[in-house]
Amino acid sequence: MTEQLKLILATSNKDKVIEIADILMGTPFVVTTMKEEGFNPDIVEDGKTFEENALIKARTVHGLAKNAYVMADDSGLCIDALDGAPGIYSARFCGENSTYPEKFAKIFEMLKDVPEEKRTAHFVCAIAVVRPDGTEFTVRGEVHGILHEKPAGEGGFGYDPIFYVPEFGMTTAQMPREQKNSISHRGRALKAMAEKLKSELG
Repeated sequence: MTEQLKLILATSNKDKVIEIADILMGTPFVVTTMKEEGFNPDIVEDGKTFEENALIKARTVHGLAKNAYVMADDSGLCIDALDGAPGIYSARFCGENSTYPEKFAKIFEMLKDVPEEKRTAHFVCAIAVVRPDGTEFTVRGEVHGILHEKPAGEGGFGYDPIFYVPEFGMTTAQMPREQKNSISHRGRALKAMAEKLKSELG
């Protein structure tokens, strides 16, 4: 399996691109982005699940790219005490242009009567892949933790500073990049994706 294969990422999120490229290092895939390929589609993510939104993005870019592998992910934070919110609306929570500190403040205002031990949450990442022939599949990864009211750590992005993983005694923003990639929702989903593609490619 020495042939290099192009994998186009249907995202413009630079942090995601870096994380995905890191995790896929050592696979036959050369990671590129839709922007690098000259695509800038207007994608309406109107699915009801992470998987549906990931497929919408992957299918849209595959329609432009044709004979290539296209990968898209949809991910978010699901808080048990809030019935899984913000979920698929994680990036848009509090408004499209809100900052993450603003999102954190809103979440803890909503959780003000919930004791810390019951502030359980999990990150979800659904990945959709459309193969060159148009066939497709999805995989999912999750990581469970507790929300920390005081943000900690300079690494990661998004909700990482408030997502505390008891098993490691730190937030995902405090973890070295390699450690976070090995246990994160995106890391687990990407591993499942890579294993599936490797088994197919032989």
